[in-house]
Amino acid sequence: KLLSLDEAVKQRALLRVAGKRLTVTNGCFDLLHAGHVYHLRDAAGQGDVLWLLLNSDASVQALKGPTRPVQSEVYRAYVMAALEFVDRIILFQSPRLNVEIRALTPDIYVKAGDYNIKTIDKTEKAALLDVGVDIRFLPFLDGFSSTSLMRKISLANECA
Repeated sequence: KLLSLDEAVKQRALLRVAGKRLTVTNGCFDLLHAGHVYHLRDAAGQGDVLWLLLNSDASVQALKGPTRPVQSEVYRAYVMAALEFVDRIILFQSPRLNVEIRALTPDIYVKAGDYNIKTIDKTEKAALLDVGVDIRFLPFLDGFSSTSLMRKISLANECA
């Protein structure tokens, strides 16, 4: 399921010829939790094919700091590939996915409801608008985040 960007561009062309609508979403997915699964399952229902653009280790560090990611990009990609509703995974190196958006020209871009059109990154938003993507925000499953899960684990270790 893991593709390079060059391979993904070739497969995207085949999807277009087949009349398939490509949905993309992105994220770090550092510690898989119910909120991630909920989002990805709903994202998969938005189009015909769901591709996950997964932040590389360097990208996660740039966004979240030197202690992240907790799990390597290889591990995170392996776990994401096990989900039946994720069709392909593309690792991206920079903190933002402008290049990937412009290269893949997806039909639908999905983010969880903790984002909105005003809070998504301005450069990513510009790339999405440039290629005419249908931008959708799905309901957010409250109470789930990798950061809060790490806090819980840390507290549990302190009490042990």
